[in-house]
Amino acid sequence: QVQLVESGGGSVQAGGSLRLSCAASGYTAIRSCMGWFRQAPGKEREGVAAIRIERGGTNYADSVKGRFTISQDNAKNTVYLEMNSLKPEDTAMYYCATDTSCWLPHFVQSEYKYWGQGTQVTVSS
Repeated sequence: QVQLVESGGGSVQAGGSLRLSCAASGYTAIRSCMGWFRQAPGKEREGVAAIRIERGGTNYADSVKGRFTISQDNAKNTVYLEMNSLKPEDTAMYYCATDTSCWLPHFVQSEYKYWGQGTQVTVSS
């Protein structure tokens, strides 16, 4: 069974940092991508960052470029999202997901078949 387990969310003040983790199990990460998405109450879920597993290519939403970094530890089957210079508008539930037949990192949500449970990030001003 495919399972994604997220951790690292919490509450921070504006300008602070958080590091989210997503541990994957139950499948072989060949030609796979991992993505981070977020959803605030009353708003649509949006892509934040994505990475091509092993190759390492990345893709970022314009709103987080220069502040967030997605990375991987292949030995641990884990993907990270380092979030710096956090803003109140970053407040959302953050989800990780995997596309197991992926060439380039993307934000086409229908292609991400497996999702984690989400971890809450709250940024106060």
